Amino acid sequence: MGTGSGKGKAILFGEHFVVYGLPAIAAGISSVTTAKLTRVRSFGHTLVDNRLAMPGYKEKKYDEQKASLENILKHLNIDTTRMGFQIDLEGDLVCASGIGASAASCVAIVRSLNDEFKLGLNDEQVNEAAYEGEKGYHGTPSGLDNTVSTYGGLVWFERDLGGGPPKFEKMKLGKAVNLVIASTGITASTIEVVGAVKIRKETDPKWFDSISEKYNQVVHEGKDALIQLDLPKIGKLMNKNHELLQELTVSCEELDHLVKVARENGAIGAKMTGTGRGGNMIALAPDEATAKQIAEALEKARAVGVWITSFGL
Repeated sequence: MGTGSGKGKAILFGEHFVVYGLPAIAAGISSVTTAKLTRVRSFGHTLVDNRLAMPGYKEKKYDEQKASLENILKHLNIDTTRMGFQIDLEGDLVCASGIGASAASCVAIVRSLNDEFKLGLNDEQVNEAAYEGEKGYHGTPSGLDNTVSTYGGLVWFERDLGGGPPKFEKMKLGKAVNLVIASTGITASTIEVVGAVKIRKETDPKWFDSISEKYNQVVHEGKDALIQLDLPKIGKLMNKNHELLQELTVSCEELDHLVKVARENGAIGAKMTGTGRGGNMIALAPDEATAKQIAEALEKARAVGVWITSFGL
């Protein structure tokens, strides 16, 4: 039996901007997806998805998940025509748009295959295989999600627009930071939302360049604030990043409402995270007690799912 796991993620700074080569900062959160591979007597492979999920998530992602697994098997040269196995996905990471659920499953699956078939993959090779899996979900992914899921901690990430490998820097904080995640319950299509931003950017490049310039200052200040564990400044910059994403037209009424509720109930900062136009928002909390207070307020505000987690270690 082979086993593996992959971390969920929260993008603290950089949704959509990262697609165009600007830096992003993402955190591997404490919630994970696990994969267990069991050999069976029949030929072929089966994927059993036992993860908790937002309504409609698994159904909408079914075909993409199937393509993802095929990509991974092809990349690792694993032929199931003469053998068979079943992979069971579980863990405490709830499937929802914006928290790296697809990447976490890819990393967990790759590690379970590596464990069972003694492939000898290091983390870099696990990350490469998981990236191939992410293509099944996102077409041409940035590589950010699978990198954070593989390595955990905090990652400063820059995509190489020339087609080369991305540049990333692992960052460690002196202590864990409390984070509350809430879902709108809306499953967004990354391909569709990224495509819409691209069309708008090509139509009005000055509009995008103006927003990008402001974002570039935010992300560099955010890196310094994280290293210094300056939570008030991190929160202020998260709020600014959300405003820029609103300008980019990737937020929505549901996300904006949950962000407002979180800020009014003790969050130092709050913003949408991930694709947008649905999916999740995140709220930075100064301590565990406040995190619980924020979570309760978001539940009363009819968030479809609310989780308390942490990042930084």
